Amino acid sequence: MKYQAISLFSGGMGLDLGLEKAGIDVRLCLDSDKFCCETIRKNRPAVPVLEGKIEEYSSKEILKAAGLKSSEVFLLHGGPPCQAFSTAGGRKSLQDVRGNCVLEFVNKVVEIKPSYFIMENVRGLLSAAISPSVDGRAALPEEKPGSVLSHILNLFKDAGYTVSFALFDSANYGVPQKRERVIFFGNHGKQRIPLPQPTHSKDGKSTGRKWVSLREAFKQLGNEKHEHVDFSENRKKYYRLLTAGQNWKNLPKDLQEAAMGPSYHLGGGKTGFYRRLSWEDPAPTMVTRPNMPATDLCHPEELRPLSVQEYKVIQQFPSDWKFSGNIIEQYKQIGNAVPVGLGYMAGKTILDFHTGKAVNEEPNIRYSRYHGTTDIDFENRQSELAFVG
Repeated sequence: MKYQAISLFSGGMGLDLGLEKAGIDVRLCLDSDKFCCETIRKNRPAVPVLEGKIEEYSSKEILKAAGLKSSEVFLLHGGPPCQAFSTAGGRKSLQDVRGNCVLEFVNKVVEIKPSYFIMENVRGLLSAAISPSVDGRAALPEEKPGSVLSHILNLFKDAGYTVSFALFDSANYGVPQKRERVIFFGNHGKQRIPLPQPTHSKDGKSTGRKWVSLREAFKQLGNEKHEHVDFSENRKKYYRLLTAGQNWKNLPKDLQEAAMGPSYHLGGGKTGFYRRLSWEDPAPTMVTRPNMPATDLCHPEELRPLSVQEYKVIQQFPSDWKFSGNIIEQYKQIGNAVPVGLGYMAGKTILDFHTGKAVNEEPNIRYSRYHGTTDIDFENRQSELAFVG
């Protein structure tokens, strides 16, 4: 049997590659970024690509381009733009047009009616409010943290889907990177899809396998030329004083303020400043530019940011995968992608459930560094709030 899927907000195809590895056949990709579309066409010439915003295509047009009937769609998947929900942004939520891309994804699920869906997003979605108060008045119930997610879950429920989700750390699934993303699993039916067990852990005691370190990941690199952006000469002089696993706090005390400038007096840990990666740990989250002062991704030993080739290894793209655009566009595509290993975990979770191989999840599993980030935890909190109200 072919497990046929439609990919929305495909990006550089990190999620898609993981799903393919699990045994799912991606029949169509849709994305608004021209470089991502070029990348897909270059690497998957047989897969139709719809280039443009999701709202520009009807569900009928998407099905026609994929060569599928609604009843033949096993899975619809994607990661709608998440800036509107990110804790790093303005938290405008559904008032932001990018936030509404999530609603466009929901609408496509409702209209196409796949057997299953997978939706990926950032942690901020768990607590985003539909219309945060800005005038000092008390928030209305629909403006409370979590109201966006409640609205989305109700839309899926009304369409006949049962949804499970958690905030997952990709390092717990064999990815050489600590990257936290919310993954939603939807089943068109009344059964809830159990969340997957971690396959790796920091010390390996609970899983039998340790997190994959940067050193281990880089063993896959050959003698290819490394393409990378650079640091300024002024910043390089400070990097020369740091070794693997260190950051600005490891600079001599009398140099720290000069190195950091105005940022020295800001609050927070600021661990991304002058950050040399550790050989013995997974990498931190791959960002869209490895030489930005607050989110540096410096090679453990060499005097340079991580290269495009190293980004690919950390995100688990195949060595022969070619990205379109200039080096900045390539960093952006790779940095924004879902790690292939996380995509594989998501696809395997759906297929194990579909084929009756799913194992019931254990209570109190730590899926990320945060507690209480599953659908069950969310539902319990909403029930408590309703009771208090």
